[in-house]
Amino acid sequence: MKNYLPFLHGFIALNSGKYYFCGKTSLRYGKDAYFRTPRDDVRNLWGCGGKVSYTTVDGTMLGTTLHVVADVQGTSPQELYAAVMALDREAKASMSIFDPASLLSRLNRNQTDSVDRHIAFNLRLADSISSLSDGRYDVTVKPLVEAWGFAGKEAQENPNVDSILAFVGRQKVRIENGRLIKDDPRVQLDFNSIAKGYTVDLLAQLVESFGARNYIVDIGGEVRCKGVNRQGNPWRIGIETPFDGNMSNGEYLQRRIGMTEGGLATSGNYRRFYLDAKGNKIAHTIDPRTGRSAVSRLLSVTVAAPTCAEADALGTMFLAMGADDALAAAKSMPRMKVYFILADGADGYEEYVSPAMKAAIMQ
Repeated sequence: MKNYLPFLHGFIALNSGKYYFCGKTSLRYGKDAYFRTPRDDVRNLWGCGGKVSYTTVDGTMLGTTLHVVADVQGTSPQELYAAVMALDREAKASMSIFDPASLLSRLNRNQTDSVDRHIAFNLRLADSISSLSDGRYDVTVKPLVEAWGFAGKEAQENPNVDSILAFVGRQKVRIENGRLIKDDPRVQLDFNSIAKGYTVDLLAQLVESFGARNYIVDIGGEVRCKGVNRQGNPWRIGIETPFDGNMSNGEYLQRRIGMTEGGLATSGNYRRFYLDAKGNKIAHTIDPRTGRSAVSRLLSVTVAAPTCAEADALGTMFLAMGADDALAAAKSMPRMKVYFILADGADGYEEYVSPAMKAAIMQ
């Protein structure tokens, strides 16, 4: 992969007029997967003299939704699906915090200190994002995420945040000569804010290796695309309206974005949250400086970037910053492509579209 941060810098994928549900979920793994091939896979591609065959594969990857539409060459849906499932197994074996046998889980338990290329890459990219965030983006937050009940553990009634913060901090871990070095053995890594986007990028590389020049790939709300859809138009991405508990299958859209290349991810606190005994909203995005849930009037963050890993991590970074700091940061980086949805204080929404993103917003 290349071109990460060149500018220092649940949504719906629409293809052929059809909505595909891509709500963002955590990196949890399931067993079910399948493929299908619609009868209309062969369409005339706008602007070309011949016909281009688009192959569609749907199923489950990383325990969430999988959707691929690509003009792969000389590859059957079954062959493409088999290759995708091999990538699924590789990603889970490396980066899952829910699989106790994964490399990341064993690193967190100090059963090994050897890292693979996936762990090393995610940690390097996390460092790049962290440098932009003033400490708000930090992949050592796993103990905090667990304490608040968002990493497969039951929430603690009154987490001892101060004691946990003693072993949270990106500066407490590093890689030297292919080995993970921890300043404190209690340090644990959580790549849920970056690994799914990174796997989307690997999936994009996979379909390109099968000759695809036009495609959209989506894993549970993380998208990467290139070229055009079956009608020869840009791929269209719908951004959901971020009201609490919105689990709809695309019935409520705030905006549409058109893309012909790159990654897109949306982060929000309107799905994965709960109310504590006092009625306070506890959301899954944690501010690693305070150890507490990052809840503000910033409800949804959509980022477009050259890669989905960047978009994924940056979305989490902005959400953890809160409304005021996220707006200030976005405005200080004019090449950043972002779309924010904020509560207006009167049961409505405000929007911020960065100058670099305006051309992608569809009217």
